Amino acid sequence: MDRLVVQGPSSIRGRIHAAGAKNAALKLMAASLMVDGTTHLHRVPKIYDVDTMAAVLRTLGMRIDIVDDNDLPGVTMSITAGEVTHEAPYELVSKMRASIVVLGPLLGKLGKARVAMPGGCNIGNRKIDLHIKGLEALGARFSMVKGYLEAETDGLKGAEVILDIPSVGATENILMAAVMAEGNSVIENAAREPEIVDLAEFLNASGAKITGAGGTRIEVEGVPSLSGCEYEVVADRIEVGTLLIAAAATQGDIFVAGGRADHLEIVLVKLRDMGCEVTETSEGIGLKGPETIKSVDLVTLPYPGFPTDLQAPMMAILSLSDDVSMITENVFENRFSVVDELNRMGASIDNEGHHAVIRGVKALDGVPVCSPDLRGGAALLIAAFMADGATEIQDISHIDRGYESVEERFNSLGARIERIRPANMANMPSYEIVSE
Repeated sequence: MDRLVVQGPSSIRGRIHAAGAKNAALKLMAASLMVDGTTHLHRVPKIYDVDTMAAVLRTLGMRIDIVDDNDLPGVTMSITAGEVTHEAPYELVSKMRASIVVLGPLLGKLGKARVAMPGGCNIGNRKIDLHIKGLEALGARFSMVKGYLEAETDGLKGAEVILDIPSVGATENILMAAVMAEGNSVIENAAREPEIVDLAEFLNASGAKITGAGGTRIEVEGVPSLSGCEYEVVADRIEVGTLLIAAAATQGDIFVAGGRADHLEIVLVKLRDMGCEVTETSEGIGLKGPETIKSVDLVTLPYPGFPTDLQAPMMAILSLSDDVSMITENVFENRFSVVDELNRMGASIDNEGHHAVIRGVKALDGVPVCSPDLRGGAALLIAAFMADGATEIQDISHIDRGYESVEERFNSLGARIERIRPANMANMPSYEIVSE
């Protein structure tokens, strides 16, 4: 019910610390289900998806305690094993697709699981067939009962799993289950995303034996148990990319401390092609935006290709480029939902199938718009920074799902964002993760 009012144009400038990666933190939280003792996760982002996963874990019997991470973004989350149960309920799992990754840990720890079919952003048909096929290879048996996926096993056994496509979620679920399977497992055609590497490194810190993460072949030697550890969540490459694109779009000058250039190589190539000055150091990534944005073409692909999660923000900046650009979306079939909203602001974008043609215009106007999904919401923020006048962004629950303290972080860099709350909620905090 909240909405954001953005006064434009703004120039995004300054220094900011990268937040922890949403897509890593959620999986580390799920993996903690297999750990005996307490897991301490640092730099966990304060976002709604994390709150949803925390609620799922509490329902499954885990205790969660939260403290702020001092001057850095995020919190330290301590997750302590309790009497783990095997059912993840519909009212929680339906809010977030990433909840399905409790399936592998529950099978590894308990040998059984009952998980409602997941929800999340409506950005395409993301089936879980590959999850099921891979876990079946390890010895799980599945059935669908009244909207719940039920699984059981007489004991997981190591196996070779060959994925049809390098699915991130399937790789994560199979990897976590394989950690506690008897014997050795191999995942071929595995996803290569940095979040996969982060998950493997966390599991190894807890006592797992995983090699090859970050490549297409991951090998796992099963272990009987895992122990608690301290671990810092990897920097969120999507948030870092969003910050860089926002600065590029507004002739800004930004330094993102903790940003990993090796996680954003193709994105930085495209930003340089657009006329940006990009610097890469051991401390982070700096960017100065150009006076004129040059048009570029891009194609989304699984990592290390251009990330689909930065496609919509790039569409926003290219709306003011000097010529015609084309974006080809190869990951999700419903990822152009922000086109109509950008066109309401004065952009000139045509899309057909998995292609979008963006004809650069001279200016965008601030108008009321509606956030269609998580990354589309980020695109509208960037467009609002470039636009003349006030842009009111409605349905911002999508944005809050994935970006920590979005108005505070961007306002610290020169944006002018005000969160408007309904009168009956005006005195409530916009977001707060709480302990048990």
